[in-house]
Amino acid sequence: MNAAMNDNIDKPLDKPADSYVPYVPPVSDAPTKEIVHLSFAAPFSWLAMGWRDMMASKSIAAFYGVCFWLMALVLGVVFRNKPEYAMSIASGCLLVGPFLAMGLYEASRRLGLGSTPELGSSLVCWDKHIRSMGMLVLVLIVLELLWGRASLVVFAVFFNTGMPSTSGVMQAIFNLQNWEFLAVYLLVGGFFAALVFAISVVSIPMILDRDTDAISAAITSLQVVFGNVLVMLLWGLLVSALVALALVPYGVGLLLIGPWLGYASWHAYKGSVRWLN
Repeated sequence: MNAAMNDNIDKPLDKPADSYVPYVPPVSDAPTKEIVHLSFAAPFSWLAMGWRDMMASKSIAAFYGVCFWLMALVLGVVFRNKPEYAMSIASGCLLVGPFLAMGLYEASRRLGLGSTPELGSSLVCWDKHIRSMGMLVLVLIVLELLWGRASLVVFAVFFNTGMPSTSGVMQAIFNLQNWEFLAVYLLVGGFFAALVFAISVVSIPMILDRDTDAISAAITSLQVVFGNVLVMLLWGLLVSALVALALVPYGVGLLLIGPWLGYASWHAYKGSVRWLN
């Protein structure tokens, strides 16, 4: 029996060897993207196009501007009177903010298609992307909570007498004698701010535009940032400067700058990511 089995093993296959064709996987029909190499003029172009869109949909811009302003007012009141709840309110704003921003992206998207944007459609444009938006917002909230926890650790290290009051916090931050604390506080805050910016700079517009998942959108956003580090740093500085300007006094500037940056962020996405199919 063993001899017969050996004869079968040694027997050449009936099918010629040259008739075997290696498996070639089918061509993927998944969307292919290209990260655009940006110039330093790009952020200013995004702001110009965002201003154009805002002027073309003033009523929508006014509605969202009021929303951003009210959020800033609530956060400011809580921080002055009950600073221990400021982090909770900030988390709530971080939950609502991306959905409001998506409404502005929808208005710019419709203008780019040559149609007239409507407030009603901008308010519900996220309903088809709720899973991706929910996952992305969850990631942002986790990062914001880690940021807050890290800030508390910095305060605990430098102020062993306990967490200072609201006035004490402001005095500590703006007192140059606490330069060691300032350096560490800004380093920690800058790290988390850069991480949140890198993950979200084009991810939410991409979810609206391509109905992609949150992970793919966040990875694309990171690719845009790391592929154009200096340009995206300029964009982040411009956004930060405009937001800081909008907050004085009493956040009134958010009525204008809030929707303006929302429209401009849509063009930042369209200018940074090119879809080939």
